[in-house]
Amino acid sequence: MPPEIPHRIHCRLDELLEQRGLSLTELADEVGITVVNLSVLKNDRAKAIRFSTLTALCEVLDCEPGDLITLTP
Repeated sequence: MPPEIPHRIHCRLDELLEQRGLSLTELADEVGITVVNLSVLKNDRAKAIRFSTLTALCEVLDCEPGDLITLTP
């Protein structure tokens, strides 16, 4: 099996939470997913994200997908 190729996707969840005065636990409750899964996303360890989860995050955070997820150089 070939070694895993690192991705360049960065999740700006920390920044958006701080701007909106929300905790990870509050966001998890509002979105309906676990804190552990949000933490995986927040720490750039996620391999994928469901569109339904992305939609819920954007609705709660009042943002667009590009505000939440960026491509690093």
